[in-house]
Formats: sequence, C-alpha cells, structure tokens
Amino acid sequence: MADIVSKNKRSEMMAGILAKNTKPEVKIRKALFQLGYRYKIHDNCLPGKPDLVFPKYHAVIFIHGCFWHAHDCHLFKWPSTRKEFWHIKITGNKDRDSKHLKTLISSKWRVMTIWECALKGKHQLIFEKIIQETDQWLKSLDPIGEIGAGK
Repeated sequence: MADIVSKNKRSEMMAGILAKNTKPEVKIRKALFQLGYRYKIHDNCLPGKPDLVFPKYHAVIFIHGCFWHAHDCHLFKWPSTRKEFWHIKITGNKDRDSKHLKTLISSKWRVMTIWECALKGKHQLIFEKIIQETDQWLKSLDPIGEIGAGK
C-alpha cells in the first residue's frame, strides 16, 4: 500500500516524534509524583537511560512505544515500505532493550516496562489501575514488572 502523505511530510512527521518527555511519560511521572514518589529522569549513568529512576527503591521504569520496541500488541505492525531499514532499526532497539535489561538486573536494579498500548488504543487499560499496579510494584521486591494491554 502506498503512503498517503508525501516523503517530505512523512520525514517531518517522523522527526517530530520525541525520544523523551513524551505525553505518556509525563502523565505517568505526574501521577507517581502525586503519590509521593521522587525520581530522576533519563539518568544517563544507567544502561538504556531509563525514563524514571527511583534510587530509594533501586528501581527503574521504561515507558516504551509499541512501534519502536516491536511490542506484540495491536499497535505494532511491520512497515510495508523500506522493510530492510525498519527491520534493522526495530530489531536493533529490541536487542539493546534486552542487553540493558540484563545489565540492570545483574547490577541489582529492578526494572519495569510500561507499554504505550496500556495507555492508548482500543485495548488501553484504566489509567488509575496502571498507576496502582506501578505503585504496588515499586513497593514490592519483584525484580521485573511489565504493564501492557497486549493484543
């Protein structure tokens, strides 16, 4: 299927996608702050520059976009154009995610991933439940947590 926008417009749209301080990230940060959590953002001293770092809990949270990290949900579909480029780009992201997760876990950091599909789309979860589950995970000793809407 041909793209419905010009190459220049598509390029402009892709350039506008933020790597940090995204709407989902800011929304989660504000809700956790209201619950009394204090955190660092985008700490480049840790592998993968986690979106949120909770030193008190020795925990980090990544808020991942389903497309960029190839989440197995309704929001991810492989692009039909420039297949090789996108395959290299997206599988590279997944490989880095896996490497960062292993490094963080081996360094005794606890890691949670919150997926974009939990916050938007036809299967999105209730936001208050996402925050409640995140709150419970932060207070637990579980090494890994994940919140996503799935398929």
